[in-house]
Amino acid sequence: MDWLGTFTMEGLSMLSSLFVLAIGIIVLLVVFLFIVDITQTKDAVRRNYPVLGRFRYLFSTLGEFFRQYFFAMDREEMPFNRAERDWVYKSSKGVDNTVAFGSTRNLTPAGTQIFVNCPYPTLDEDATGAPPVLIGQHSRKPYEASSLINISGMSFGAISEPAVLALSRGAKLAGCWYNTGEGGLSPYHLDGGCDIVFQIGTAKYGVRSEDGNLSDDKLREVAAHEQVKMFEVKMSQGAKPGKGGILPAAKVTKEIAKIRGIKPKHASISPNRHPEIDNSNQLLDFINHVREVTGKPTGFKTVIGAYGWLNSLCEEIHRRGIKFAPDFITVDGGDGGTGAAPMPLIDNVGLPLKEALPVVIGILKRHGLRDRIKVIASGKLITPAEVAWAYCAGTDFVVSARGFMFALGCIQALKCNKNTCPTGITTHDKRLQRGLDPADKAVRVKNFVGKIEYGTGLIAHACGAHHARALKGKHVRIVQPNGRSIAMDELFPEQDFESTHQHIAHGVQQ
Repeated sequence: MDWLGTFTMEGLSMLSSLFVLAIGIIVLLVVFLFIVDITQTKDAVRRNYPVLGRFRYLFSTLGEFFRQYFFAMDREEMPFNRAERDWVYKSSKGVDNTVAFGSTRNLTPAGTQIFVNCPYPTLDEDATGAPPVLIGQHSRKPYEASSLINISGMSFGAISEPAVLALSRGAKLAGCWYNTGEGGLSPYHLDGGCDIVFQIGTAKYGVRSEDGNLSDDKLREVAAHEQVKMFEVKMSQGAKPGKGGILPAAKVTKEIAKIRGIKPKHASISPNRHPEIDNSNQLLDFINHVREVTGKPTGFKTVIGAYGWLNSLCEEIHRRGIKFAPDFITVDGGDGGTGAAPMPLIDNVGLPLKEALPVVIGILKRHGLRDRIKVIASGKLITPAEVAWAYCAGTDFVVSARGFMFALGCIQALKCNKNTCPTGITTHDKRLQRGLDPADKAVRVKNFVGKIEYGTGLIAHACGAHHARALKGKHVRIVQPNGRSIAMDELFPEQDFESTHQHIAHGVQQ
């Protein structure tokens, strides 16, 4: 057994030598960093606290992740808290998403919506599915859609190839539409066979001529696809009103550049508005031109800040004739999301959807255009309660981008503006994209839509309505700063909602 003792001693001696070597390397590294930090002049913290000062930046970088997983409460995070994300995750996976014991939601802060349940709720057997809505009755090819929630604009470029494939296939399974975003129409949008809304951004990607203007020939090429059901003129976006789209150079691959009609590896920066649209007349001219060329319903997407221009637009529509109205308006809240935006815009510009949507619907009602112009609500609507609120406010459809990103597996890593998304959704790094299986995620997209429609229906039935599109302003109350709630139709009387009092007194809210 002497050989075993000798071997053990030699092993310990080797480990001791390696340990001493490691300590020596660490000491040399610390000395090196000390010299670097104390001699550099760009960073005061590292110069005054060499080596130790580096930990400040390490902790700052890791802080958002530690808060997300260990310190933030379920209802605290922004832009979406853990409770909201977990609901989407469980719903999209098709697992049980019921909760026990009691709600963790604080019902007293101002702005909280509380749905007014009816003492005689709609029986399940009496409930009906939400009826379809016809868009663009004055176009050559009107579009009839029924889904309560649809996929908002996410371009190929902002999100990856497998993400687009999953959304396209999932939209087909779910029976909802998919908005291309402003990056043009890619083969991956068409792959699943779903209904498509083609978005025309300020740079006209996908339908632009060589000089960057709108190309009628390319419009016709896009419209020739039977899957393309509508065209949306993007005026502005919730997260960056007054600023065009931003796609960093690292995300502009050769394929993306070809689809958009730009140079690869160059940042894709769209104009901050359509150069040819500077007033209501020009907006209507542009919309009617697109509708005439394509034959398909055409509307526009906008963020509401100042809204006097909407009155001018409605007055101009009446002067021209009802058929010249846009077929729909997508109202994007200032709380909307994006892949990349300047902080001054994402934090401070544009009305939240909770105020903007009732304002737009009220203006359309006053001008007698509510039936002619359909309304699509966009901005942080990812749970049945938020979707139900939008239908109470009077919307015809809801669209979401980030809700569907969560369905794909987004973990809110806040890396959308980089090419390092850990879930493969917003990156073009093939290694990171491997984690996103389009076949599996398509089913999750379908499940998410199904759970939204089921949950919104539950709220509608509890309120005495037969389906989500039957919800009205009288069915929801909004908590005020004094702690008391007020019915939405009283909060926004310009919408001409029916009075709630007599209905509630008799327990009837249909």
